[in-house]
Amino acid sequence: MNNTTKRWVFDTTVWTSAVMMTFVLLIHDVAAESRFPPVANDKWQAECGSCHIAYPPQLLPAASWRRVMSELDKHFGADASLDAASAAGIGAFLESNAARGKRAAVDAGTLRITEAPWFRREHREVAAPVWKGASVKTPANCGACHTTAERGDFSERGVRIPR
Repeated sequence: MNNTTKRWVFDTTVWTSAVMMTFVLLIHDVAAESRFPPVANDKWQAECGSCHIAYPPQLLPAASWRRVMSELDKHFGADASLDAASAAGIGAFLESNAARGKRAAVDAGTLRITEAPWFRREHREVAAPVWKGASVKTPANCGACHTTAERGDFSERGVRIPR
């Protein structure tokens, strides 16, 4: 093999490896966007999880969680009031684990996860009848399609669209 051929083989190997590594990293980043590291707070799990899934704090920015917690007496049509100590503890937990980066790029007034731009973008292919189906009823019912939502995993591997 002459030097030109050796150089071509070397260059091709390096470029192919670089492209493959980039691809692997991109896939990892996309998958990481759908899974949230487990966060634990017994009070949050008990209080918020008593009516719906305890939505991972990473789904909304801190400003939105502050507003949600300040309006618990009219929490989406229900009175979810808590004693001051519980509200403060849960609020601090939500804020310290709130969305960062792209997920935090929502209007300061956004209280509904389903109104966040990233949510709409991720669910744009879901047909309107699916949202209104008997087993789903509302886009806020994450667990109807995301079988691992309770664990903070919203990756597509765990999605089962009800028929």
